[in-house]
Amino acid sequence: MDTNDALRLDLPLHIDAGPLRLQVPQAGDGAALCEAITESLTDLRRFLSALPWVAAEPSPAASEAWCRRSHANFLARTDLPFLMHEAATGRLLGACGLHRPDWQVPKLEIGYWCRSGAQGRGWVGRAVIALTEYAFTHAQAVRVELVTDTENTPSRRVAERCGFTLEGVRRHALRNPAGQLRSLCDYARLRDDAA
Repeated sequence: MDTNDALRLDLPLHIDAGPLRLQVPQAGDGAALCEAITESLTDLRRFLSALPWVAAEPSPAASEAWCRRSHANFLARTDLPFLMHEAATGRLLGACGLHRPDWQVPKLEIGYWCRSGAQGRGWVGRAVIALTEYAFTHAQAVRVELVTDTENTPSRRVAERCGFTLEGVRRHALRNPAGQLRSLCDYARLRDDAA
């Protein structure tokens, strides 16, 4: 498959996962996204090497621009971002998505963050399971990757609970904005793996 083939994929704009709803960002979502980011800055900035965008101060305008770009990227199949919402209330819980597509394989990489006030309730695990199924079913992926900092224990637990296999550790793979070397854990699930 190439990018032109990927453009022809019928990819739903939302995923219903029980009490969680994943929705491709839309125009008008920026204010709620900015609120969630602002609430979560301390937690998000712990792993700046994985989330370099969070170094900038959040603003409603920047969040709105991100939502609009994200929608365009989804349509172009260059990135498949989603916002996580609590289905019952519509409250924005964070963001997740299938990133860095390689349509030749095809494979995608899962990324996510959850607002501080909603952590520890299983939202991210539910999102990862839903996105993985979406990748295999709708995006025709044969491989889904999940990369996390070696010290991000909660993220590593999510990967393991969701059936991802640790394939290796890349020691001193990158530097964070302070110049410190960081190591990364590479996890993956294959379409053929048992869930």
